[in-house]
Amino acid sequence: MADDSGGPAKPAASSVPPKPGPRTVHCVKFGKDMPGLERVPWKGDLGKRVYESVSQEAWKLWIEHSKMLMNEYRLNPLDAQSQKIMEEQMEQFFFGEGAKLPAEYVPPKAKG
Repeated sequence: MADDSGGPAKPAASSVPPKPGPRTVHCVKFGKDMPGLERVPWKGDLGKRVYESVSQEAWKLWIEHSKMLMNEYRLNPLDAQSQKIMEEQMEQFFFGEGAKLPAEYVPPKAKG
């Protein structure tokens, strides 16, 4: 279809693909804009909240913390009660009291 100038029609804004690259979120853990997660990491409303406001870097911190929880409390990831505990811990880790990292936090150096 041509536009009024006789040239080709311009694509509608909705047909323009999104910019490539990671999406950006304002991370609740680090308090700044950072690359966000690629997909919703957990079911339900908590998963949506995490997806919308947790960065990839903060999610890596959660994974390490969750490994410690699983081992310390001997949780079974397939058990409904264990999943409930992990969900409560995730909520606390990202959105609860003391969820922010200390101002003097320095990420650990990569092993290797």
